[in-house]
Parts: sequence; structure tokens; C-alpha cells
Amino acid sequence: MRIITLFCTAVLFTACAGKSDSGVLEDSGGSDDSGSDSGDTGDGSGGDTSLDDITPTFSTTLVGTNQTLCYDAAGEITCPDTGADFYGQDAQHAGASPTYTVTDDLVRDDLTGLVWQRAQIDGMAWSDAEAYCGALDLGGRTDWRVPSTKELYSLIDFSGSTGNGSNDYSEVPDNAVPYIDTDAFDFSYGDVSAGERYIDTQFITTTVYVSMVFADDHGESAGQEAFFGVNLADGRIKGYPTGTGTYQLRCVSGHDSYGANDLEDQGDGTVMDHATGRMWTQTDSAGLGAGPEGTGTLDWPSALEFCEDLDLAGHTDWRLPDAKELQALVDYSRSPDTTGSAAISAVFDATPIVNEAGDDDFGWYWSSTTHLDGMVMGADAIYVAFGQALGYAAAPGESDTMFMDVHGAGAQRGDPKVGSPDEYPQWGMGPQGDVRRVHNLARCVRTAE
Repeated sequence: MRIITLFCTAVLFTACAGKSDSGVLEDSGGSDDSGSDSGDTGDGSGGDTSLDDITPTFSTTLVGTNQTLCYDAAGEITCPDTGADFYGQDAQHAGASPTYTVTDDLVRDDLTGLVWQRAQIDGMAWSDAEAYCGALDLGGRTDWRVPSTKELYSLIDFSGSTGNGSNDYSEVPDNAVPYIDTDAFDFSYGDVSAGERYIDTQFITTTVYVSMVFADDHGESAGQEAFFGVNLADGRIKGYPTGTGTYQLRCVSGHDSYGANDLEDQGDGTVMDHATGRMWTQTDSAGLGAGPEGTGTLDWPSALEFCEDLDLAGHTDWRLPDAKELQALVDYSRSPDTTGSAAISAVFDATPIVNEAGDDDFGWYWSSTTHLDGMVMGADAIYVAFGQALGYAAAPGESDTMFMDVHGAGAQRGDPKVGSPDEYPQWGMGPQGDVRRVHNLARCVRTAE
């Protein structure tokens, strides 16, 4: 469930807003899930209604994913009972419902306190985004900036679905739903009439990978500088080149502390993040002896069960984190290549692995959130790559394929929930040849504040 309050600049409020059966105020001419764009450039021409700043509960108040349905590996199911297979998933531990206040030009997230440009700006080069936001005078505000990855990811909505249509993404499937609230925000899919894929809606952020994408560990591919963009058509975070291509942009304003962790080692095997109100296990599933022979690697239902059953530091209300909680732990100043570590604070223990290329690396971690992507809606769950986000592909301009860090440590993708160890890992998925694993690590969380 989400709550939207709409402010209008029309003389009569009833001329531009109606009330739904639930009592929530809705824009009577609001966007539909097909993602049609209103055409507003967001330059203030749509009205000058301003929004006041508010003080959020936490400096990084985590917004729920809005995933309200349950899924096994074959599709939607009735949410399972305690102790049953697939119990403990996202919908069964719902976070705070997204809550927005909307004007013609602005959207205020009433949980995070961030104020957003309502319009989607298309065709923006990464190098031009800072100047655009810095010059923006909109809704009586001039403190606009390009968002960080964590700020932008706070808007992602996992009731969205990539849909399952043609393999070349040349047509928007009937069951595609954007990964953002289109009642609150303008949204357009990629322009397929101009040769784009419909999933080409990669939003610009300021978060630049401290290493390189399309780089290998053997010096054969030097790689490219990349920013961690958020794709609101396919529900992923990936590294996109800063020097080529054009992308989407939505500027943000308000307090600039969102996404900064405030971590405290509790001395009992747990770590408290005072910025979010979440307590975490200091070590991961491997350090806690889970999985085959204590390796810590688990398929998704086993990861759910592991966290639900955990009794640690006097607490029994542990659970597998949802996608937003897990992504909030990423430390984008760290990576295997540059700091010899996982992309997470050194206060945490992260289990080293040997990856598919035979190189030292760090693992991927399950979330409790289903990724509605692929030919079977529900077959995949979201993970965050705290190690290299590997693919098996050719570097740009090259013909030889190899294992490379194609999307960066800190990327968010999806893996199959279940599968035979004899069949996985696999690679070659998508244009960057994504590696696909079934057995990933887990780090459990509880709500403490």
C-alpha cells in the first residue's frame, strides 16, 4: 500500500483530484502503468506550488519495497505459514509503506524527507547532469542536485515487474509495470520507435564505481569508469559508463545525509546502524556455520529459513533483509579491486570466495524480495553483489569473451531461487553475459529502533 497526497494549483481542487474508494487522494489524470510521459520538462512551467522540508525519523529512513504478494519459485502463492517453505519473504515482514506528497512539479517523500523533481528527464549525458540539476529552479527550490544511488534507490518499488515479452526488448509487454509509483512520478519506458529497448531507463546518480566495469583481474581488459545507475524498468542497479551514452535523470533536493551509515559494533556479534534503526549480524551465514559443510552458501528458501531460525545475542526476531535494507549496507567507497574487501564497512565480516574466473573475490547476498523478471514471474530473488558483479562477455570493442566485473561491486541483480548445484553457476545471461548462481550468502537483520 502507498499513500499519496496531491496538491493542485487549480482554482477548484475537485477539478484535478478525486478520491479513491480507499480515501486516498489521487490525481484523476495520473500516469498509467504504461509509463506515458506528461511532457512536462520539470522546469517550473507546470505550477509553482512549493513543499516544506520535514525532518525524517532517521537520517536514512528505509522505505518499504511495496511488495505485498508472496511467491515461490514458480509464481504467486498464498503467503506461507510460519515454518513452511518460503516463509519469511518480503511481504511477510512489510516495511514502511511509501508515502508521497505531490504537486505539479514536486514529489516529497514523507518518510525520507527528500524532495524530488516529478518529471523524468530523458537523453541526458552523465557529464551534463550536475550542471542541469545545479541550475534548476523548481517549485521555489534552488537546492537541486543529482541523487546518489542510495537516494534514488529509496524510490524503487518492487510491486513492479519487467514483464516477459520478446527477448530483444523491442516491445513493452502487457504485464510490465514500472518499478516506481507512476501516480506520484512521471515515467517513460525507452523509446522503442527510436531503436531503444523498452528497458532503457537507466537513471543517473553521482555514485561512481571506485574500480572499473568490464575489467578483468588479469590485465586483459582495462575497463571503463561507471556510475551505479538505477533502472526503473527492470528493477536493477548496474554500472553504466560515464563517458558514453545518454540516460534518464530526476533531480533531488533536501537534506544530504541520506544513505550515510552510522554503525556501532555491539560487541555481541551484532552491528547497529543508527542511521536506519536496523541491527545486523556482524558475520554472514558462513561465519555462522550455515549451508553445506558450513560454507554459508544457500538457495533462497534456505536463506529465508536460516534467518527466521537464528537465535543470536538474545534475539530471535531475525529475518532475511528486503532489497532496500540490504542495499543500504553497501559501502560504495570499497571494492575487491581497490580495498581488497567486500563493498561493506570493515566492521562487518565478509566471507571470501573464489569466483567463476578462479579469482579471489567476495560473495553475493540474498534479499527476501522477489524479482518479477524473466520468463517465469517469481522464479528469481534479488541479491546485492558485495563482490564483483561478474559476467562472461567481450569488453566493448573487443571480440574475445572472458569473465569480467561487468556491473560493479554494489550492483543489484536477481538469481534463481532454486536449482541443482550440478547446473549452476551459469553465465551468458543478457547482453553483459551475467553470471547466475543459485547458492549465495545471507546476512540477517532485525528492526531494533
